[in-house]
Amino acid sequence: MIAYGPAGPDGHAVSVVATFGDLGLEYAAIRTGCVLIDMPHRAALELRGPERIEFLNRMITQELKGLAPRSLRRGFWLNIKGRIEADLRILHLGDRTLLELDVLAAQGTAASLAKYIITEDVTIDDRSEGTHRLSLHGPAAASLLGAVAEASVPGSGDSLRGLAPGGVCECTLAGAACVAWREDIAGVPGLELLVPADHAAAVHRALLEASGAGLVATPAGWHALNIARIEAGTPIFNLDFGTNSLPAETSLLDDRVSFTKGCYLGQEIVARMHARGHPKQVLVAIAFAGVMEQGTGLPRLPETGAPLTLAGSTEVIGQVTSSTLSPLRSSSPIAFAMVRHAHRAPGTVLSTVVDGVEVKGVIQEGLSFRAGASHGG
Repeated sequence: MIAYGPAGPDGHAVSVVATFGDLGLEYAAIRTGCVLIDMPHRAALELRGPERIEFLNRMITQELKGLAPRSLRRGFWLNIKGRIEADLRILHLGDRTLLELDVLAAQGTAASLAKYIITEDVTIDDRSEGTHRLSLHGPAAASLLGAVAEASVPGSGDSLRGLAPGGVCECTLAGAACVAWREDIAGVPGLELLVPADHAAAVHRALLEASGAGLVATPAGWHALNIARIEAGTPIFNLDFGTNSLPAETSLLDDRVSFTKGCYLGQEIVARMHARGHPKQVLVAIAFAGVMEQGTGLPRLPETGAPLTLAGSTEVIGQVTSSTLSPLRSSSPIAFAMVRHAHRAPGTVLSTVVDGVEVKGVIQEGLSFRAGASHGG
């Protein structure tokens, strides 16, 4: 087990499984088959009431007008200073709307949103304790989930097998009413699941036992998913940006923010930043040179928090937020980093020190290290 993200209000971080023992096998299953990952660091809020979409549309950065049932949009919930309080997936269902988010942001988001309900017919329920999150990633993810749904309700699997990115589906798995949505954060088909907490073990078991249909779900930990999501260009709240970040710093404006909708909390700051042209810093992707460690045969990997300078300079202009050795790039080090805007141009050569040895890297175009990958993390 490893600690995921910062410590919560109780002073403790969320613990997640790092690996089940064979990281190479788990990563390979993401790229060629299917992995099943426990996601205790994710949570959900449930909104009900006929005015919930109209209310949310006045609160968050994303345009929600015209949001169809069984679809997903992503947006930020900001504070009055324009800083990010939560990175949201808005899952619109027929009778309710779910906000899926980092578990450490759930309680605060529910409380702060509720303060703005005046006369609107809206209720907000924190479902963090009553639900659990699981995740399937890989080319076979949709087929496997469809087979498990078929076992519970014959004829129900096709809606899951055909789920397009951004699609949402209510389904029955191992006798439990669940919500599934398609989000390809690892650059392969990804099916995210919200299940009742008291049925989570049964659903988990059913997914692992789906091999009877000729399909296999490999149990995988955070490390394998982390490698794949960095390769795919998917930054994550509370890792690559956080509560001190402005939306413009995340490199996710196109996916999370509408500049044509009406006012929302923090909108003045976002609009002012947009009009000014750029923030002070911005998230970038860096491909590092493979400087080998003696004895291990592996390249030196700049770790989270490692300071970055321009090559040939000692002035710190940024720091690494996430990093990994990329199998897609022959185990070369890759990373996300927050750097000063003046030095964010693709092709800029940066430098850091790993165990006393200089390692140089080059800022990439965009966040993805692989063609066609999603940035929907």
